[in-house]
Amino acid sequence: MAETDDVTDAVRRATQGESSAFSELYRRTRPLVARLVAAFGTLDPDEAEDVLQESYVRAFRGLPQLKSPGAFTPWLLTIARNRARTRLERRSLLQRMEEEWVDPTPETVPALPPTLQVERDIEVVRQLIAELPDGEEKKTVQLFYIEGQLSAREIADQLGVGKSTVTMRLERFRGRIKRELLQRVLAGRWD
Repeated sequence: MAETDDVTDAVRRATQGESSAFSELYRRTRPLVARLVAAFGTLDPDEAEDVLQESYVRAFRGLPQLKSPGAFTPWLLTIARNRARTRLERRSLLQRMEEEWVDPTPETVPALPPTLQVERDIEVVRQLIAELPDGEEKKTVQLFYIEGQLSAREIADQLGVGKSTVTMRLERFRGRIKRELLQRVLAGRWD
């Protein structure tokens, strides 16, 4: 039997599930596939080995769909060539993406002077307080943040509630501010 006949016979046996036939196919065709993959000189040795292994995995899984057992070697070489090209294209795409994401001269936005930043922050807090529904929580928050003269204990005495109630209302408001500011920042960033 010629070598091609041996390969064709091994393909038939592998299609029937004979595990030694897979080993024989691998042993007989690996040098040819390895030379083809090595021809893609830009693949490093690890990538070339990965391409080789991926090619055999695909070929062995697809063996039942192979119409002619005598066409195994050219079919396997086509799979290996496509795997190598895909690997190179993927690497090229990743390099381009990395280059696009790495900006050697990031844009710098001048920072607001500290006094303007504080004024801006205060205005956002005032706006959020104004948007609160009328009630005890709004009174508590206004006394603490807008008037800013009273402690939590003094506010509690003035409103006739416990200090823990005032503290709870202020914490709830702080949580609302954090959520609202996060939503505004994200909305501004993605608009």
